[in-house]
Amino acid sequence: MELKGILVPLVTPFAADGSVALDALEKLAGSLLDEGAAGLVALGTTGEPAALTADERQAVVGVCAAVCAARGVPLLVGAGGPGTAAAAEELAGLAGRVPGVAGALVTVPSFVRPGEAGTVAHFRALAEASSVPLVFYHIPYRTGQELSGAALLELAALPGVVGVKYATGGVDQAAVELLAAAPAGFSVLGGDDAVLAPLLALGAAGGILASAHLATARWVELAEAWRAGDAARARALGHRLAGLAVAAFAAPNPAVVKGVLHAQGRIPTPDVRLPLLPAGPAEVERVLELLSGLDH
Repeated sequence: MELKGILVPLVTPFAADGSVALDALEKLAGSLLDEGAAGLVALGTTGEPAALTADERQAVVGVCAAVCAARGVPLLVGAGGPGTAAAAEELAGLAGRVPGVAGALVTVPSFVRPGEAGTVAHFRALAEASSVPLVFYHIPYRTGQELSGAALLELAALPGVVGVKYATGGVDQAAVELLAAAPAGFSVLGGDDAVLAPLLALGAAGGILASAHLATARWVELAEAWRAGDAARARALGHRLAGLAVAAFAAPNPAVVKGVLHAQGRIPTPDVRLPLLPAGPAEVERVLELLSGLDH
């Protein structure tokens, strides 16, 4: 499996009674793929998995798997956790629970800060146990675990590890080192929406972007422009989409994205579950203004 292009980590829509709106999820997933998304992620952070029950998580994954299977595109499922043994057990059964799943998105162990050697050992154990390929999620401002370029390349070389969602808050030295020497078939996918463009310019394969719920086709255009070497078009579009991304994260994710999707009539409510709170009207309106100006 080679991952490239724009993948969307789906929100979990809620109905007015607080239940998961599976029909809205199905329609939203299909519309994103219609606009050119290369695949979907279920139960990423944007989907609020920690706030869902086990039955709700399984229902969400089932809907996403059916949509992706019908379209012939990859589905990644958020899985794992800071404990290696529990994460390995979950990953071992993932293919059986989600037929057709392309891989698992697994965050670097959070809070425990196991060090670089411990992180590599963790993912080596997970890859050996997993029934699906792994994409590791490097987001040190949430996990507390920094990784050097050398550690990232060691992770990239592990059998069964096929990519990284890279979200360090910018384009740093470790990203440059990783992109310069990543093994063939390993995909670097940007995870910080506002700095996707420079990562693509350096050779990233694509991105996993919450902001790509909005103006999906333009995010796809950005990735394709850099792939084609059209720097002038990519640079201009990248600046505009970076502004959209900053506005979409003005409140904790996915509150603003959900607020905009609701305003567009694409999901039934803007609701998030505690400890998150809904976005304010001004935050939603700002994104709607930016969206209306993208094509002018």
